[in-house]
Amino acid sequence: MKESSSALSWEQRQQALADHYAEILQLLGEDATREGLVKTPIRVARAWLELTRGYDEDPVAILRSALFSETYHNMVVVKDIEFYSLCEHHLLPFFGKVHIAYIPNGEITGLSKLARVVNTFSHRLQVQERMTQEIAHAIQEALHPLGVMVVVEARHLCMQMRGVAKQDACTTTMHHIGAFEHAETRQEFFAQVLVQDPS
Repeated sequence: MKESSSALSWEQRQQALADHYAEILQLLGEDATREGLVKTPIRVARAWLELTRGYDEDPVAILRSALFSETYHNMVVVKDIEFYSLCEHHLLPFFGKVHIAYIPNGEITGLSKLARVVNTFSHRLQVQERMTQEIAHAIQEALHPLGVMVVVEARHLCMQMRGVAKQDACTTTMHHIGAFEHAETRQEFFAQVLVQDPS
């Protein structure tokens, strides 16, 4: 039976990945032993472990690690959170900005924790649509707010470097929960982040 990657140490995972990348280089027609490539497999292995570190993080625990009781019931907006992720279809980067709003229901979280949650989900193999929902649902689960709104704007290299090769295409996704189901509340959010309502 194949050993689960979760049962391997970080060093074992790194070496296994490096071995596979050396084989990939050979399959592409390269000489993995030449000077410019001899250390490439280990470099790529380290990069991939860093780029996918989100699998080892718990976004709800991150949010709950800095909870504070507050009677504030207006919108909390954190906009322009930059992110870099990898598309699970072609393993190419997509990147952009995340805008988050929530309406507290007795508890708030540290503002930096919202950015860390974005980092957690973006450091996994992703599709933009799912990532948008995952961020919103993690905030809902951790804080039980009156409402959550997440908008993601991104450019995908799988569209820009290959296939249709559309350089200026930007994809916008959104997910809203609770109070943000109401159009007026959403419009207040969009006015704050200067994003046009895609709905």
